[in-house]
Amino acid sequence: MTTVRSTTSYTRLGAIYAEQLATQGVSASMLTHKWQAGDLIAPHSDIDIRVILDQAPGSWWEWNEQLAAAHHRAVLLDPAHSRLLEHPPGFAFTVGELDRNQVSPAEISIWSLVTGDAATLGRWQSRVRTMPWSRADERFYRGILDARIGGRYQLDKDSTDNVHHDLDGYRRHCVAWHYVAPCWFASAALATRTRCPGKTAALDQWHPGELEVLAKEFLRLSATCSDMESPPADLLRSAHVAVDAVLRRTPRPRSLPEASEAEAAAWTTTAGMLRVRVARWIYYLDPPPETVTGYLIAREEKELRSARNTLTRLADRTSGDDALLVKAMTELLPPGPTTASTLHDLLALWSRHRSVVEDFLSANSA
Repeated sequence: MTTVRSTTSYTRLGAIYAEQLATQGVSASMLTHKWQAGDLIAPHSDIDIRVILDQAPGSWWEWNEQLAAAHHRAVLLDPAHSRLLEHPPGFAFTVGELDRNQVSPAEISIWSLVTGDAATLGRWQSRVRTMPWSRADERFYRGILDARIGGRYQLDKDSTDNVHHDLDGYRRHCVAWHYVAPCWFASAALATRTRCPGKTAALDQWHPGELEVLAKEFLRLSATCSDMESPPADLLRSAHVAVDAVLRRTPRPRSLPEASEAEAAAWTTTAGMLRVRVARWIYYLDPPPETVTGYLIAREEKELRSARNTLTRLADRTSGDDALLVKAMTELLPPGPTTASTLHDLLALWSRHRSVVEDFLSANSA
């Protein structure tokens, strides 16, 4: 069961992004993006970049300012980029961290190469495919489900602010590709204890019993969202039925040991996400003309909550200077809704405590 996807536009988009990074002095050993090429469906999918560096920059703050400028310039090149390049990169890691197995295996499994050495990425991904299934994997995939099931997925929260054409097609895409497909992806991984590489692969390869018909239907829908006539609300009702069916095939949570490298991976993966926050906040607070970022500002609450929860767990499992540093960084992630005002305050807070931020972000990068 295969579905044809258009990847040409995303290949070019990745090259444009790499050019803008280089122009602003952001030297990357490798760029990857989240999901496989077949999971990016033009013109609806955005591209979510990860930056791999040879080594940590001398100043993460200055690096973020360059990153924000590069992203801003890339979006200015084409009005469509306000959707396709919705936000600055999601993570930044160093080659050393990846070589030392300090990044979440589930995260690495979903990467596709934008620029850099394919053999190196292949080596990292081959290694994580053979690693034992762990409690961290359960958290990763159940987190995807928990964010969507039980009525948590709300179509009206999938903002159309930067979508300028085919709004109903985009909403249908959101139902199929932001709700059903991620749930299918997570359930497939949990059921098979396999770090699935992407949404299309999950729908293609895991469809026991009655799920096969549903898998074929949503693979077809994902590729034809713009050509359908049914209202998105009708598709959403079908999506709830599909997700309920998938959940019946999803195993209950299991008690599993932590992997031996779990603490290092949790630290580095969380640091990798926090390393790009300043660039995101700068971009969100001063976007290009006609680009809306209010909904992205609101989403930061979830990202910061996730980081704060991870650091709280780490604080209980570390000692000495590491524990002090984790606790200090946790205090720089205040709880509560994120608004333009709170992001301005966060930038000021991180600037006042820049030494703590820089120390935490670089702690395991060498």
